[in-house]
Parts: sequence; structure tokens; C-alpha cells
Amino acid sequence: MHTAPNLQLQSIPGAVQAAQAEIAPEQLHEVCAQAQAQGARLLALWGCDDTDQGRGFALRVALLTGTGLLCLRVALGPDHPHYPSIADVFPAAGRMQRATYDLLGVHAQGSSDSRKWLRHGAWPGGVFPLRKGQALGAAFEPGADHYPFVRVEGEGVHEIPVGPVHAGTIEPGHFRFSIVGESVLRLEERLGYKHKGIEKLAEGMAIEQAARLVGRVSGDSTVAYAWAYAQAAESIARLQAPPRAVWLRAIALELERIHNHLGDLGYLGNDVALSFGFFQFWRLKELALRVNAQLFGHRYLMDLIVPGGVALDMPPEGPQRLFELCGLLESEVRTLRAIYDEHAGVQDRFMGAGRVAPELAQSMGLTGFAGRASGLAADLRVDHPCAPYDRFEVRMATHGEGDVAARVSVRFDEVLESLRLIRVLLGQAQAGPVRQPLDDAGGFGVGLIEGWRGEVLVAVEVDAHTRIRRLHPHDPSWQNWPLLERAVMDNIVPDFPLINKSFNLSYSGHDL
Repeated sequence: MHTAPNLQLQSIPGAVQAAQAEIAPEQLHEVCAQAQAQGARLLALWGCDDTDQGRGFALRVALLTGTGLLCLRVALGPDHPHYPSIADVFPAAGRMQRATYDLLGVHAQGSSDSRKWLRHGAWPGGVFPLRKGQALGAAFEPGADHYPFVRVEGEGVHEIPVGPVHAGTIEPGHFRFSIVGESVLRLEERLGYKHKGIEKLAEGMAIEQAARLVGRVSGDSTVAYAWAYAQAAESIARLQAPPRAVWLRAIALELERIHNHLGDLGYLGNDVALSFGFFQFWRLKELALRVNAQLFGHRYLMDLIVPGGVALDMPPEGPQRLFELCGLLESEVRTLRAIYDEHAGVQDRFMGAGRVAPELAQSMGLTGFAGRASGLAADLRVDHPCAPYDRFEVRMATHGEGDVAARVSVRFDEVLESLRLIRVLLGQAQAGPVRQPLDDAGGFGVGLIEGWRGEVLVAVEVDAHTRIRRLHPHDPSWQNWPLLERAVMDNIVPDFPLINKSFNLSYSGHDL
């Protein structure tokens, strides 16, 4: 990996070509700037408390380069840990840095925004839940929660606060609109209200036990998270999952992509008053979910992927059921796409709404299908394919306009491509075992999978007793939420639900 000079790289075995390097805090900004200049993207940033090992605190930074994954470890020492902010290099790092301080007390010096991000009023300042000295069941006295939203002033400007409690079964998130008339001048988000404690819960868990937890970080992406976690665990154990297990994992990943896009395409129709589209797409999603349950025991495919392989094999009738499902879905999706494309009212609302220009998408790190809809041709299945994607060609869907219409177009293309890929996979079926036992091993591992929203990363550190020391799952929504703020600017308030759904970002994956 030629990411930056003078880095002593150590290979991380596993499905993803990855390396790690230890650097000093004063090197961090320069290394990141050089990597960014060579086309690297920030995947994740998180902190670790290694004081129980006599090593103080550490910062981890994961970068995706042209040749693979580069994981930086920055030793910070035990007292007043700090490091130079890299938010000026990678804007997406800003909220990650704020969250790292809230949870661990590791401070990014020189950051333009040091407001709390995850703490809210759930615990007082000066308390850091992820430090080793804090027990899992510690009770915190609520602190004050005076969050300084950015105020927009001027003649006719007023604010509309929305949430965090919403009407319906939706997770909490606060949206502060500054508007003139119906035109949005600024949107500021505030997330992270649940404080689920996933990273703390994982400490001390066995590898197999933690797999169930990771699969529930963001329930609509359980396959992507479980596979990334399995990659990380398998890399530590120097184990490769059996070929049939890898084959089943890919089928499940594409099924997950399909049923999520189908549901959102229905919601997008509903948001522009085309209830016909909502009912038809959700009928198709229900068909897909029922097949999931019949073949793999769970409508949303939870607990299917485990370290070492998969929990169960597909039944003998599985391939035929999938062929039938793919044929039915392809026919109906093509028909519904023609209806959406030819419906003047739908296109009037879709076209031009919530546009993210390619230049802005590139500079702020927009990822996943939303990035591809803004002209960023990046897909791990193409650029850094793991097995079995390295054995066939994935046709990446892209668009240049970056508006709701573009994101809808990419979703349609990806549904049809996933249906094609499932047929390809079914033609490459291999018999054999579906799971290998993991040997006891400790160390650091990382997994990276192209989920339906974008790149899902899971990093794991396991101690000598094969218990989790540190787990960090990262959702692509961290990168994309700030772009939603930009996408809604200069649009009218009634278009926000439509623009928001065109991204459909994860609240849960942002709230560890």
C-alpha cells in the first residue's frame, strides 16, 4: 500500500486486503493529508482505552486507499489524551471526533466544532462511559443539556424544530430547520438519543456471543454487519469460511439489498402521493421477506452469518424458490419502474430535489448508493471484492445528477443487478460444509462489506482469553447524514420527507 511515506505497515490477514501502522499523534494530520491527496477516503475513526494494559489511550483511523484498507493506531498516553483534528482533511471526521470525546474523553485539538454529540443529558460532563473504569451497569446522574444549535438570523427567518420524537415507528432524531417562507436556509441534525451501549456491552463477550449483538447494530443491515464482523473474527483466527458458506453469505447480502430498496421505492412513491407505488413495492418486499424466512429462518436474515461460516444451509428447494422469486421480482420491478418514469407528477417531485453535486459529494465523502447517484463510482464489490465477488463482474450503477431522481434510478438499477447476481450465484453452487470452528486466538481484526447503504466496517480486538476487548461497528450513515443537511438547502420544507427517504439513513447505526 503506497498511502503515505515512512509508514511501517503490518499486514492484517483476512478477506479484505488490509494493513495497520503505528504512528505518533504529531504524524496523524500529515499522514491523513497525504493519503487524501492520493485518493484515500475516511471509513471510520474511534478511540480505545488501553490503560488496563499499561498503554494509555489510542485513536484508530481506518482509511480506504486504492489498494486496500489502512488502519492507523495513534498512541495517546494515559493523561489528557489528545490528537490533532483531521476534520479539515476529512469533513466526515468531525462528528466521529466529537463522539470519541463524549465516550472516551479523547480530544481532537484544533477542531472547528467541539460541541458534544452523543452525550446529550444522559451523563454529566467529565464522565466517559467507554473508559475501562466505568462499569457496564453504572448509573449516571443526568447532566444539563443546553445544546447550542447554530442560529440563522435575518428578516423573515424562523426555525422549525422537528423531533426527536416522531409520529410513527421511527427512531429518535432532531432536525432544526431555519427557513424563510417555505425555503430551507439551513438544516442542523442532532442524533444519538438512545445510548444503546453496544460497544460497552461487547466488552468481555465471547466471539460467538458478540456476533448476535453486532447483527443488531442496525437491523436493516444485519447481513452486512454480521459478515463484516465474521471477516474480522476470522482474520484474527487465521481462518477462511468454507466456499459454500461464502456463497450463501453473498446470496443473503443481495437479498438484503433487494428488500431494502423495494421498501424505500414504495415509501418514495408514497411521499409524492402515489400510494399505488407504495402498496405494490411493499407487496413485493413482503414476498421477498417470506422467502427469506422460508429459506433461512428469519425474515430479515438475522443470525444467519456467524464467525466461521453460516448457521444453517439452504434447504434443497431453495435454489428453485430463489429462481422463481427473481423472475417475478424482475418482471414487476421493470413494470413499476416504467410507471414511475412516465408519471409526470412523480418526476416533477423527484427531479432536482435534494441535489448533491458530485464535487460536494467527493469533498465530504458521500458513500454507498447515494454517492454513486452523485457520480462517485465506488463499490467494494467492484473495487475491493472479497469472495465470491472476486469470481464474477458486478455492474456498478451510477448517475451524475445527485438528486432524488438519481437516487431512485440507482436503486432500481441495483435491484435488477442484485437479481442478476443471485442467478449468477445460484449457477455457481458448491456442495460442502457451511461452518468451520474458530480456534482460540487473540489480536486485532477488521472486516469491510458493501452493505445496501454503503461500506459497513467492524473492527474487533480480542484478548488472549478470546474475549472481546474492543468492538467498533461503523455505519456509512456517519458519512452521509451531513450531506442530507446540504441536500435539503434551497428546497421547500414539504420536500424534506422525500429527500430524507431518498437517502434513508440509519439512526440506529449512528447510536452505539
